[in-house]
Amino acid sequence: MRIAIVGYGKMGKLIRTEALSCGHEVVAVIDPWSPAPEITALNLDAATLGGCDVAIDFTHPATIVDDIVLYARLGIPAVIGTTGWYDRLDEVKDTVEGLDCSIIYSGNYSMGVAVFLQIVKKAALLFDRVGGYDSFIQEIHHAQKADSPSGTASMLAQILLDNSSSKQSIVAETLHRKREDDEIQVGSIRSGYYPGTHTVCFDSPDDTIELTHRARSREGFAVGAVKAAQWIADGRKGFFTLSDMLDDVFKNMEDE
Repeated sequence: MRIAIVGYGKMGKLIRTEALSCGHEVVAVIDPWSPAPEITALNLDAATLGGCDVAIDFTHPATIVDDIVLYARLGIPAVIGTTGWYDRLDEVKDTVEGLDCSIIYSGNYSMGVAVFLQIVKKAALLFDRVGGYDSFIQEIHHAQKADSPSGTASMLAQILLDNSSSKQSIVAETLHRKREDDEIQVGSIRSGYYPGTHTVCFDSPDDTIELTHRARSREGFAVGAVKAAQWIADGRKGFFTLSDMLDDVFKNMEDE
């Protein structure tokens, strides 16, 4: 598989190493700011993406929507790891409607996180049925992380919202008021060198259940991003999430 890496920060470098170790070819590394010798182009366009089977994009929320539209117009499958743009998801889907697009997006490409999301979904359904439990999310990331809440925290909050009969909205900002009963709060901490810790809590007057995922390093994210590239480039068309990919993997396991 011939891969274009768009964005050559810490994640881009790890993705390149993982892709090469899996026997793939990295045909382009695109970044306007990096001085690394691996850079093949400064700007993203049809010419710089020529010859690639799939693009893996970990760039910036300010540019990612334009990137996605370009991939869709060129018919290049793309793995989107950039977060902070999900409020424009419907807009992007409308823009690329009718185009031959193959996009998978996620706030976290760790396979462990993918399974964690499924566990949280099941737990949310169970606690909603039992009743009497309030839910919230706390996440911790390194001090240099550019956005908050994290993409993973946003996905977790949406899972809680979608599977609760009593919750109506998500709040991620600091509250200077009483939190409403129908709100799910997401708390974010930026400090130190944490690769990422996410905790989902279900709390009642009698007990507390905590589900936590702790990343030990960023390597797991790179492994998942390359797996996602293989999956999306295998003839799939449309917009997908990592949960879609995991559902497909589970289905194939059941069929076997």
